[in-house]
Parts: sequence; C-alpha cells; structure tokens
Amino acid sequence: MTEIEFQYKLISLQTPMMRFAYSLTSDDEDAKDLLQETFLKALKYCDKFVSESNFKAWICTIMKNTFLNNYHRSVRHYNYCEYSKSELYRYEAPGADDPNSIYFSNELEQMINSLNDEIRVPFIMHQQGYKYKEIADSLSLNIGTVKSRIFDARMKLKRQLN
Repeated sequence: MTEIEFQYKLISLQTPMMRFAYSLTSDDEDAKDLLQETFLKALKYCDKFVSESNFKAWICTIMKNTFLNNYHRSVRHYNYCEYSKSELYRYEAPGADDPNSIYFSNELEQMINSLNDEIRVPFIMHQQGYKYKEIADSLSLNIGTVKSRIFDARMKLKRQLN
C-alpha cells in the first residue's frame, strides 16, 4: 500500500473512529484529542502495517491502546500535593471531618513514616499507584524483592494497629 492510499484509508475512517473515540472518553474534546493522537501514531508507524490485514482493526487497536496508556498515565501521575493533608483525607475517607478520623489518619501517617526506608519507599510508591515493575526499575530491585518489602510493610503496620 502506498503512502497516499494509506492516508486516504485513514481519512475515510475519521467518522467511525470519532464515534469509537467518543465511546471511550464520553467527552467531545477528549475524543477529538484521542482521534488526533491515534492518527498521528498511525502515520508515524505506517510502515508497521501489514497490507493483507484489517486496516480498521489496526487503527482501533492503536486508539484503544492509546486511550488505556493515557488513562494509566493520568492515574499514576495524579498529583496528591495539590491538596492539603486534611483535604486529601476528606476526599478519601468518609467522615473525615470527625476528629477521630483525623487523629487516626495522622497516627497512620506517623506509623508509615516510622517504617524503615527499605520497606517504606516501595510501600508508598505502591500506594501512589506505581506497578511492581515500575517500582523495581526505579529502585533497581527484583520484582520479588519489591513485593516482599510491600508485604513486610503491610504486616508491620497491621501489627502496630492491633
């Protein structure tokens, strides 16, 4: 398939792909952004397309994977520093205005901070949404070691709470 044929096929899919993007995002602007990002990736990797395969399915796969990657990236990079600690607890825990709840949250935070750095850092990263592999890569550890340290942190916190 020539580059011109590729571009023509891509443009002919704009309407159905826009509908698919909207079904993923449920927002017009986000759907337009997703469509644009998908088309850019398709043009960038047009040499990877096998001409005997289903073109629309290939484009749909690019769009779905782009959407999922963007979603996971936004979850992973959620900025907790945007709120004060009391606001963060208010959003996370029901009844956070209750003095007992605030006290317990502060106590739990102190317990986590009292953990040994070796187990505290992987535990906090895991709580922030990082995957085991990402934690292992950033700390230069084996995945098994990361899982073990997170488990150890949980057990120590559980013993302190009992």
